Amino acid sequence: MSSTVVTQTSATLKLQSDFAALNAETKRTRRIAYPETKEAQRQWQLEQMAGAFRIFAKLGFADGSSGHISLRDPVDPETFWINPYGTHFGMLTVSDMIHIDKEGNRIGGADGPVNVAGFMIHSAIHQQRPDINAACHMHSRFGRAWSTFGKPIEMLNQDSCMFYDDLSVYSNFGGVVFAKEEGYRIADALGPKNKNLIMRNHGLLTSGGTIAEAAAFFIALEQACETQLLVEAAVASGKIEKTYIGEKEARYTKDGTGSPAVMYLQFIPEYEMIMKETSAEFLL
Repeated sequence: MSSTVVTQTSATLKLQSDFAALNAETKRTRRIAYPETKEAQRQWQLEQMAGAFRIFAKLGFADGSSGHISLRDPVDPETFWINPYGTHFGMLTVSDMIHIDKEGNRIGGADGPVNVAGFMIHSAIHQQRPDINAACHMHSRFGRAWSTFGKPIEMLNQDSCMFYDDLSVYSNFGGVVFAKEEGYRIADALGPKNKNLIMRNHGLLTSGGTIAEAAAFFIALEQACETQLLVEAAVASGKIEKTYIGEKEARYTKDGTGSPAVMYLQFIPEYEMIMKETSAEFLL
């Protein structure tokens, strides 16, 4: 990781101090503490967006030019931010993000190219699900492997229960998403309330009210897919059997481990660690 020392303005330093205080308040109350103004919320989320990419790079989720995260703009909710096409996750900074409208017109941010497939997917999700403010889609190793079965994960352990009644499967494969119709079919598969999606023969998509929630869900779903694959391999001989968590217990566990505030709290330690490891260079 880079050890670049970041030069920041007094205003940016104040925002960082404010956000550190917000994170401390969230940890204390287990409720997400938001910046007071929409402009501050935009900066807060863009910093977490850049940080999420650095975390994903560290975890091995980068795959060439594939993968994207989007953020509904807090100031203008009919628009959203997305990462530039063809830049490695481990190099992305706040100033690299691109601000576009629902038609794909650039209205601010950086001048980099936009991933067409990424736009089609995220534009459809943000239009059809006003409750979703952030979404992550990657071609991660274990998510991609499990997606070939076209099945949801099973309630095998406590961590799997994060996704109880909150995981859909997109059972079609339409190739690279270059058409609006395919983007809307993916958004439809997510459904009216679920935040997480297994895209058959493709990969994973997660979402949430904040970047932190969507990113934490992605990390957890990738790990759940890895666990599922390990369990499937272990029981293949037929000598041992799986045990499942009951519906009542799974729902109770979901309420305690998969809420927006808890997922946000899952993200904070990773974010603080990547800040330290990179000397916060992604905030530029």
